[in-house]
Amino acid sequence: MASIIGRKAEISELSARYNSGKSEFIAIYGRRRVGKTFLIKEYFKNHFAFQHTGLSLVDKKSGQRTEQLKHFFYSLRQYGWEGEQQPSSWLEAFFLLKQLLGQKDDGSRQVVFIDELPWMDTPGSGFVTALESFWNGWGDCRDNLMLVVCGSATSWMSNRLINDKGGLYGRLTDVIKLEPFTLSECAQFYEANGINLSRYDITEGYMILGGIPYYMDYFAKGFSLAQNIDNLFFKKNAKLKDEFGRLFRSVFINPEMKMKIVRALGTCHKGLTREQIVQKTNIKGGGTLSESLAALEESDFLVKYVPYGCSKRAVHYKLTDNFCWFWLHFMEQDRKQEDFWQVNENKPAVRSWCGIAFEEVCFNHIRQIKQALGISGVTTRISSFIEQGDNHSEGMQIDMIIDRDDRVLNLCEMKFVQSDFAVDRDYSRKIANRVQFLLQKENRTIHSTLITTYGLKYNEYSGSFQKTITLDDLFVG
Repeated sequence: MASIIGRKAEISELSARYNSGKSEFIAIYGRRRVGKTFLIKEYFKNHFAFQHTGLSLVDKKSGQRTEQLKHFFYSLRQYGWEGEQQPSSWLEAFFLLKQLLGQKDDGSRQVVFIDELPWMDTPGSGFVTALESFWNGWGDCRDNLMLVVCGSATSWMSNRLINDKGGLYGRLTDVIKLEPFTLSECAQFYEANGINLSRYDITEGYMILGGIPYYMDYFAKGFSLAQNIDNLFFKKNAKLKDEFGRLFRSVFINPEMKMKIVRALGTCHKGLTREQIVQKTNIKGGGTLSESLAALEESDFLVKYVPYGCSKRAVHYKLTDNFCWFWLHFMEQDRKQEDFWQVNENKPAVRSWCGIAFEEVCFNHIRQIKQALGISGVTTRISSFIEQGDNHSEGMQIDMIIDRDDRVLNLCEMKFVQSDFAVDRDYSRKIANRVQFLLQKENRTIHSTLITTYGLKYNEYSGSFQKTITLDDLFVG
């Protein structure tokens, strides 16, 4: 397990299930490229009784039922099946799998790994019915069988498997959601691969790649962060130049609508209401929009939240995927400059984006922030605050509010800067106004909290913040 970075809880679960002495049906899901396949193959060291990966839906022809069945048959042959007749249905395909496993059964644990399971469920294929039959009528009775299935199409995994109300209801013995790396795990990953980056650069890399190991694995030794980003995105044959479209087409049945919604959300960092999404996309506000928003939420591209102090009906949808934020800001235009990031990294447009992207990094590290505040055991609710301006006031936004059950509100400001952050008179006044505004609404203790890169510069206004959290706090494991 030395080559697996992090994933301690997941490894512990897999180990417990492997040694349970009974049949196990485990579903592992998470964002595409997050490392699901790597985890399973590394943990089991490819010691499978049978392993198969569904064909990608990006290629419509190869994704059809007949091609999927043919590919499954080839996997059967690879693992020892000697029959010549290809299956004509999924019921027949799983029957052949039962036959193969029966022939190989010596009483030891048999691990069956089926990767990208959602891709195999093509329209009208009867795949789920056949999977139900395989498990309910055979696999569930075999104490030495461990069936592990993975999928990047999170909405399919949720609706058709994990929360299925049909024949697979309650049949899963474990569900594991694999999350992107934390900053601490990113640091471990780079160190293990001989990539020398400062915590500041690792954080900026996180803003772009979102802690996705597959993307990070493209980094090369001896190159700066900016050089690596240019190589991945802006060079002529950059590895990730077309990743945005590939990502959505490989996960969603109707990717164009999902990309349309994501592009709309990319215009407003604090998020949009359902009505605003309809206005920006011209998508009708019915069931199709609801399904698309739910699919994007389940796949961790967006979150649904209610701004602090608003009614439950004021639901906002907020884009949270770091990779998408970066793409929409810098890759939508066909940039010809192959050293774009090296030239522009410290220019206003990129620094402005850094401010927004750092907020997402902080939202992804709430556990570390609560630990730094000493409130790990306190129940909290995380939101933002939006007060629209009018002819009489300029409005107000608070990046993050931590609403605590110990009757304290943490008003968090995030600043991604290259040195200690200095509070001036105008900014001090701004913080004071926010505190006073909320004090008029809430009979609570309010703590202004700074989350920044290196720290707070001491001066006559530094008392504006009760607590300062730095990158060192965010990098705690």
